[in-house]
Amino acid sequence: MRAVQGSRALRACLLAGTAALTVAGQAHAADAAADDGAVGLEEVVVTAQKRETNLQDTPIAISAMGADQMQARHVQTIEDLSDGAIPSLRVAPFFARHSALTLGMRGIGALGDANQPARDQAVGVYVDGVYLGRAQGLGSALYDVERIEVLKGPQGTLFGRNTEGGALSIVTKKPSGEFHMNTTLGYGNYNAYKAETHIDLPEVNNISIKLDGLVTKRDGTIKNPTTSGQEDFNSYDKRGVQVQALWRPTDSFSADYAFDNAYDGTTPYNVQLVKKGALALAPLMPLQTDRADTANIGVPLQLSVGKTWGHRLNLEWDAADTVTLKSISSYRKLDQTQYDNGAQFLSVYAPGAAFSRYSMAKVYQEQYSQEFQVIGHTDQLEYVFGALYFHEKVRDNAQTPNTMQWNATGTGYTTLSIDLNTVPFDRASHVVTDSYGVFGQVVWTPAGLQDLHLTLGGRLTKDQKKGSLDTVNGALPSYVNASKQVIVGRVPLDESWSRFDPLVTVAYDVTPDVNLYGRWSTGYKSGGANSRSLTYRAFDPETVSMYELGAKTQFWENRARLNLAAYYGEIKDAQVDFSVIILNNNRGTLETTNAATGKTKGVELDFTVTPAEGLTLSANYAYTKVELSKAFNPFTNTQAVIYPLYTPKNAGGVSIDYERPALGATFKAHLDANYADGQYTGTTDPTLSDSSFLVNARLSLTDIQISDTGAKLQLSLWSRNLLDEAHMFLKNTNAALGTYAIFNDPRTFGAEMNIKF
Repeated sequence: MRAVQGSRALRACLLAGTAALTVAGQAHAADAAADDGAVGLEEVVVTAQKRETNLQDTPIAISAMGADQMQARHVQTIEDLSDGAIPSLRVAPFFARHSALTLGMRGIGALGDANQPARDQAVGVYVDGVYLGRAQGLGSALYDVERIEVLKGPQGTLFGRNTEGGALSIVTKKPSGEFHMNTTLGYGNYNAYKAETHIDLPEVNNISIKLDGLVTKRDGTIKNPTTSGQEDFNSYDKRGVQVQALWRPTDSFSADYAFDNAYDGTTPYNVQLVKKGALALAPLMPLQTDRADTANIGVPLQLSVGKTWGHRLNLEWDAADTVTLKSISSYRKLDQTQYDNGAQFLSVYAPGAAFSRYSMAKVYQEQYSQEFQVIGHTDQLEYVFGALYFHEKVRDNAQTPNTMQWNATGTGYTTLSIDLNTVPFDRASHVVTDSYGVFGQVVWTPAGLQDLHLTLGGRLTKDQKKGSLDTVNGALPSYVNASKQVIVGRVPLDESWSRFDPLVTVAYDVTPDVNLYGRWSTGYKSGGANSRSLTYRAFDPETVSMYELGAKTQFWENRARLNLAAYYGEIKDAQVDFSVIILNNNRGTLETTNAATGKTKGVELDFTVTPAEGLTLSANYAYTKVELSKAFNPFTNTQAVIYPLYTPKNAGGVSIDYERPALGATFKAHLDANYADGQYTGTTDPTLSDSSFLVNARLSLTDIQISDTGAKLQLSLWSRNLLDEAHMFLKNTNAALGTYAIFNDPRTFGAEMNIKF
């Protein structure tokens, strides 16, 4: 691995003590207050309970990243959170593809294969209350975000289906009704550029309109050495628009409508062979044990393109002083192509043989959902009741032609001419999902015991999935029916599951600044079927029951904030992927079964302190230990050891934010360092990835007055992976092929100019 000067000292500093530092989960320190120049922390407002509450008064382990923190870290997409900004949350691409993201939290939920129409993730992603059903589309650039809330642990009561690991809730900025413009232009290395604008229009007839538009693009970080003008590896081209209209005819009613349309083009990572296996290698395919600047082989490569668009309508009516009615309606559509030619060595070498399997997979999805909520309170009760209906149609297919051919000695190669109309589909499937849920949660504060709060909640859900495996290896599949007959035809899926998830929380305000809570909750991930399977056998939901103890504290005259959580969870019917690579065959086979049980336990810490005006130090740390039982592998007919995916045992980071007046403006500096242990990236593979240590930085001169009208200029320099650290975030071993890996992004940096008025 590439040595990083100074990283050992920083890493040692990071691991000293019980906490690691990061800005995620806490607000920036600000000059909070008053004419006396007092220094203090800003209040952090979250909506984890379907109403706005103070983070410190909400008895859930939550991290909240605001717009300022996102800018400081140069976070443009959910995938940028993979640097460990929120250590309990793990974000990774699906193998080499940026076109689908897998999310895990507290050791729960990360998928080895995110390309499954009849399979769901265990960490639910919501944008303004709308659940996003697919791993595809999550890499799109984020519109004008107010904050990202990460709710840790099962959220089966208020956030519903497929949140056994937790929920990631994205809240965007609403129209203000006043004329404002906020525009950013930027340029960086690898020929990266960015243009982003947000325009608020004046309110007319009680209607406020906001327009968001963005373009961000970067060339590849690894050269594809081909002469045919193909794309390079690890590039992106993201753009999108959003129109939002807020109608507020009275103080008690609002209608918030939004339409968005996004384009997300990416090329895959280059997968590198770092250790030889039993099979021979071509002379032109040497090992690449460090992060490569150029791939060994030049291959056909095009952008994987995700196109998403949708409508959202949120209605809110204060029916009485103590009762609010809400409605969240949405319709969304996704078309995703996935062109992955990043693992040329996975083909067995033979003189004159074809190689370089090009995975050309497509996913098409549409969904609509409707949620109703009743939110209210009495003198002693706060309550939320509601119902949700979610409908989704998904289909997928894949072709995997070889694109290259060796010469007789392996010292040269040619590109094959391929007519995709003659290439059979390896697989194709479709599924329709209907999910129904009713939920309720009540917080009781007994009379005379104003410091004690008891929360009871529950959600009843029914999931139905109907579909079929339509194609296997270019032909109709076959299966054995209930009468033991072998049927040649589409393999059907027709399953339904019902689930009740309870919640009990006891919270006690020791003082106004010290709040303790204990929580028991359950969650689940829906059942389904695996479209890479030859049998398409259904598997059942995976469930988690979790106990959590937490403390939320503020002290030193509101200069310091320390939040702690410890948890223990029991995992049942874990959905485990078993795979076999068929050498000299372009199609691997996968089976998913409810093969394992397990336990997860851990400790989380978030700390923020502002020791002096303009200076903020932040810290968080996550310790996670997952133990899974052995499980029966249907390919080997043996009990296999199962490894938790994308779950480092120790993870955390440190950050420093500093600001002060300078030259009639404001100088801001940000530095964060993030560490994580190695992690498993294959369900049955004991190979650990490398540990990681990533540093990000930003310098800005803000609030530069450029006109008498109040227009302000901001100039910034930023860098991600400032130390150019290299590590393998995915690492797998196959006895025949060897050990192969994907490396993290190299150092990226740039300059930005922002004008707002």
